[in-house]
Amino acid sequence: MSEEATAQSGAGSGSWGPGADATPVLDLLRAGEMGLKGRLPWSSNATFLASVSSSTGAEVLVIYKPAKGERPLWDFPGGLWRREVAAYHLACFLGWQIVPPTVARAEGPLGPGSVQLFMDCHFEEHYFTLLESREHHGALRRIAVFDIVANNADRKAGHCLLDKEGRIWAIDNGLCFHSEPKLRTVIWDFAGDSVAADLLDALGPLSLGERPHALEALLQPEEIAALVRRASALRRKGRFPAPKTEHHYPWPLI
Repeated sequence: MSEEATAQSGAGSGSWGPGADATPVLDLLRAGEMGLKGRLPWSSNATFLASVSSSTGAEVLVIYKPAKGERPLWDFPGGLWRREVAAYHLACFLGWQIVPPTVARAEGPLGPGSVQLFMDCHFEEHYFTLLESREHHGALRRIAVFDIVANNADRKAGHCLLDKEGRIWAIDNGLCFHSEPKLRTVIWDFAGDSVAADLLDALGPLSLGERPHALEALLQPEEIAALVRRASALRRKGRFPAPKTEHHYPWPLI
C-alpha cells in the first residue's frame, strides 16, 4: 500500500459522509490555520500529513500536496495538485461521493497546493481485499467508471480505502485528465460487463458538454474536451472496456 494510503487510513475526521453538507469542511480546508505534522517519506512527490484548525476550535487532519514538492514527469505537465482538486469537482458533479473533500489552497506552509480531508479508514483493506466481498462491487464499479472518464493513469489497489462507516473512497488522483489515453488501473475485473444504468445516467450531462466550472481553472481546454469525449464514448458503448495496451497496470499494484 502506498504511504499516502496508509496515512489516509490511520486517522481522520470520521464525521463527514454521504448526506453531510461539505461547505463547512471546504471552508475550513481553504482558510483554516495549517500545521505540518510530518512528511510521508515513501510518496513519489512531497506529501504531508497536516492539521487544519479554525478560530472556533474545529480541527481536522488533511493530506497536503504542495506544488513545489512535485517531481517533473515526462508525460504529465506540472501542477498535479490541481488534478487532485479537479477529481473532487468531477466526482461532485457526477453526484458520487467517492473523493474526499479537496481544495486548492493558495497559501500553505510550503506554498500553493492541494489540501484533502484525511479519512478514517481500515488501512489493511485495499481493492483486492474489497473485491472479495460482492457487497463492495457496486462502489468499486463506480470508481472504475470514474477512472475511465477521468483517465486515471495510476489507480493502485491501495488508493481504494474502506472507512469505518463502510464507504469506499478513491484517493491519490493526481495522474488524471490527460488528453491522451493513459488509463492504468488495477480495476479490470469488470471488463466486458455492462455499466449500470444509474452510472451511465450520471454521465449524461457531462457527455453533452456540461462540466464543473471549476475545471476551467484547473485543466487545459484540450483536457476538458477529452474528458467530455470519454464520458460520451463510455455512455454510448455501455460496457467496461478491456485493456488495450501491455501497460495497463500501475506499479506497484498496491
